[in-house]
Amino acid sequence: MLQIIPVVTKKQRKEFVEYPLRLYKGNPYFVPPLYGDEMKIFTDKNIYHKTCKSAFWLAVKNGETVGRIQGIIQNQYNDIHNVKKARFTRFDCERDEQTAKALFNAVETWAKENGMDEVVGPLGYSDLEREGLLIEGFDYLSTFEEQYNYDYYGNLVERAGYVKDVDWVEQRLFATPQQDERLHMLAERALTKSNLHVASTNMSKSKFIDKYAKGIFECIDECYKELYGVVPFTDEMRNQMVSQFKLILNLDYILVVCDENEKVVAFGFCLPAIGCALQKSGGKLTLGCLFRLMKTIKNPKSIDLALIGILPQYRKSGLTSLVLIRLEKMLKTGRVEYMETNLNLESNVNIQATWKHFNHIQHKRRRSYIKQLKDE
Repeated sequence: MLQIIPVVTKKQRKEFVEYPLRLYKGNPYFVPPLYGDEMKIFTDKNIYHKTCKSAFWLAVKNGETVGRIQGIIQNQYNDIHNVKKARFTRFDCERDEQTAKALFNAVETWAKENGMDEVVGPLGYSDLEREGLLIEGFDYLSTFEEQYNYDYYGNLVERAGYVKDVDWVEQRLFATPQQDERLHMLAERALTKSNLHVASTNMSKSKFIDKYAKGIFECIDECYKELYGVVPFTDEMRNQMVSQFKLILNLDYILVVCDENEKVVAFGFCLPAIGCALQKSGGKLTLGCLFRLMKTIKNPKSIDLALIGILPQYRKSGLTSLVLIRLEKMLKTGRVEYMETNLNLESNVNIQATWKHFNHIQHKRRRSYIKQLKDE
């Protein structure tokens, strides 16, 4: 007998977090999130509780967990855009249509009870959470920033009545044999003409964060505000993001450009690819995992391109050339073999055109789905 059970007890919360670790055990492409961060989503340490409403369910059959799902109502996003959307996320399921439909029915019923008229996803609390269902590229290692799923998930979602809303594509970038010298000329001209400079990274990680984190987040808000599913960051959101990513930062893979008043006007934010370091421990920060993390962070085999942003007034100045030069330099540092772009909206032709400067392949595609909720 199949049961859909709301997650309310400590034991159920633990089961919610650990179910995908069993589901993907032995899968070479699955990368778990940090276990501690996942457990915090149920507590007051998850500051999104102040701007969002959420609920969690487990699918249980004959005493065994066979699926899970989370529903989110992002009030901040809905108020800004005057919409009534709920989001689904953290959907994992056995290959069974009945189980998947029952999980989605739980989210949809809850959404309607809260006055929503659409469900979209997979989308998290913000754009810096894992989002999108993998529909191409199942034989590539997932990045730490994005979620892996089995190839049957798309069919389960669509059989539950969901259709495509948007797609993201991902690229793998490789160093080019010879860089275009025009990029250096354009970059130097952009800095000189607008009286800009590259921020120094010759300081401790903590000092760099204290000096530039606020400006980077303000730049993110301005650059990304029109993109799909994005919400502006509150101070508490910023602090939580810094806390979550501080451990894996390597200043060698960060570019910050400032004006004469030290205002951040552009940035390129990359992270050492730590996926392999987390697989063995299931995302738990054991001593062995910490050792692997420190080794990887210091000398990664690949790097993940988390975010790039240039304020609108500087986008035609030539600063893109500076970003490209720095990315190319990262690809030729140490033992780095390639860079993963993570998610780029397929409709974002400007960012797609940027990757032509590298040897690259488009190897993954992710999808956000949507379903209209009808009164019954």
